[in-house]
Amino acid sequence: MAQRYVRVQNQEGQIYYGLLQLSQNVQVLDAPPWLQGQPTDLILATEDYQLLAPCAPAKIVAVGKNYTDHAAEMGTAVPSEPLIFLKPPTTIIASQTEIKYPLQSQRVDYEGELALIIGDRAFDCQPEEAQTKIWGYTIANDVTARDLQKKDGQWTRAKGFDSFCPLGPWIVRELNPGARLQTFLNDNPHPVQSSCIDQMVFPPDILVSYISQVMTLLPGDVILTGTPEGVGPLHLGDRICVEIEGIGRLENIVAAR
Repeated sequence: MAQRYVRVQNQEGQIYYGLLQLSQNVQVLDAPPWLQGQPTDLILATEDYQLLAPCAPAKIVAVGKNYTDHAAEMGTAVPSEPLIFLKPPTTIIASQTEIKYPLQSQRVDYEGELALIIGDRAFDCQPEEAQTKIWGYTIANDVTARDLQKKDGQWTRAKGFDSFCPLGPWIVRELNPGARLQTFLNDNPHPVQSSCIDQMVFPPDILVSYISQVMTLLPGDVILTGTPEGVGPLHLGDRICVEIEGIGRLENIVAAR
């Protein structure tokens, strides 16, 4: 099994990065792993920590319509270049915590996605260099108030509510380029989304290169790479789970705000 890098909070409120062991204990690192954090002698037992989202980025850069089938279900063409937007860091929540349904919306959708974690400052990179700036991979759900997205014409409000970026549960360093992404709703054994990540229109190295020519990417920043076909509505009490082969399972419940 690949090493799983986590971010946790102990019972005293201290936050650490660490390595999740097979026993579910966490070996604490002395710094974020992309800043050369090294293992320490501190081990947190399962009952002594709470799992947080695996990073705390300065920014989240997301990509729209990056799968041909999703662009089609939205009734639009595939963009000729990556379509990027920002989500505020306050949208981030951990796995097993609640997505809060905003009062302003009557239609909130799930969007399962692969997320990239940036490990080194990236500015004006070509794709070959951009690939080396990707430190690891995790799972995201780009939760979207679909009615507000259509109403506003731009996406800040629809994508920006607190809790609208479940992220985690951990980060892995390596990922099969053809790994399958699947999203499951409640107890239905059949996924509502199922696609291989190599079906992206613009792959990760192209995305990082393109974004780095717009804004400097910093260590710990997150890039959401787009969602495949099958997005749909969430309702109060729903359990939404996004799985990516080789990473794991990101699961959240929908609750009233």
